[in-house]
Amino acid sequence: MMLGKCRQPGAATALFKVMLSERLKPTVDVYTALVGAYGYSGMLDEALATVDQMKGAADCKPDEYTFSVLINCCSKLRRFDRIPAILDEMSYLGLECNAVIHNAIIDGYGKAGMLEEMENALTNMLESGDIVPDIYTMNSVIWAYGKHGRIDEMERWYGEFQLMGVDPDTQTFNIMIKAYGNAKLHDKMISVLKYMKKYFFSPAVVTFNIIIESFGRAGNIEKMEYYFRLMKFQGVKPNPITYCSMINGYSKAGLIDKVPGIIRQTQNTDVVLDTPFFNCVIDAYAKSGDIKIMEEMLQFMKEKKCKPDEVTYTIMIQAYNAHGMDKAANLLKMDVERVDGKFLGLVSEVDNK
Repeated sequence: MMLGKCRQPGAATALFKVMLSERLKPTVDVYTALVGAYGYSGMLDEALATVDQMKGAADCKPDEYTFSVLINCCSKLRRFDRIPAILDEMSYLGLECNAVIHNAIIDGYGKAGMLEEMENALTNMLESGDIVPDIYTMNSVIWAYGKHGRIDEMERWYGEFQLMGVDPDTQTFNIMIKAYGNAKLHDKMISVLKYMKKYFFSPAVVTFNIIIESFGRAGNIEKMEYYFRLMKFQGVKPNPITYCSMINGYSKAGLIDKVPGIIRQTQNTDVVLDTPFFNCVIDAYAKSGDIKIMEEMLQFMKEKKCKPDEVTYTIMIQAYNAHGMDKAANLLKMDVERVDGKFLGLVSEVDNK
């Protein structure tokens, strides 16, 4: 199962064969783990073949969990064309389509932006009679509508699920806050936060990150800073994403002089800074034209044991080119061995310039 999650189906297959060679009898769970290892790695035919192999094995007939993994793989790979046949196979084997399977189909359609098909799948779930929608169903549906800016449908289904007895959780509110923020409905976004407080839902770091990022993107620095302070006041610890959102907000508003204060704040915490954080800082200075500080941030990044990546160098190349400087090629020549091979093409491109 772990090898499957690490997208190493070959190693999972080899381990399965070792198991057989040691005369250890596979169980349904072992076969199902192998189905997942293939399916989540995009090897759907091999996953289906493993299910067929299970049918011929004694005491290892595929169960509801096996098929839920298989259908979840199809949904994630957007191979919805394979799902009807799998459902027919389940019916032939006398297996019921449970809530997990319905949710996998609904979530898959939602993630793929196939909203009409998602709603049809939800209708099938409701009409089945025995299956009751749960919080996973609710969050998948309102996420899909919120993601695609269909706020009215998101709000309608939020109400419908509550009428069905499904209570929201913190993730539900985070989904709605993000949808309102993306739609620039900031009043509604904050009303959700107030609702959470009223009914004793504790905002998480994700909640505040969404709000801070939304106000920063809108250029409302006063509100961005207010919710950053409120976050800390309420004992919610900022993470690298929080600091990135603050820096992006300041950069967009042209307040680059406030960026050093954010960097100092990170040094006074135990937050582990990562490569995306430094890319954010480098990008802010690149956009402001502060090439020298941009270079200093690259050095600071290396001192903090963060490895520059393709994004780091691309940002710097664009900044150098914008200022008619030829240092980019030399910089890349020094650091190219620290980056993976797919970046090598950029080196020759800069050299040619």
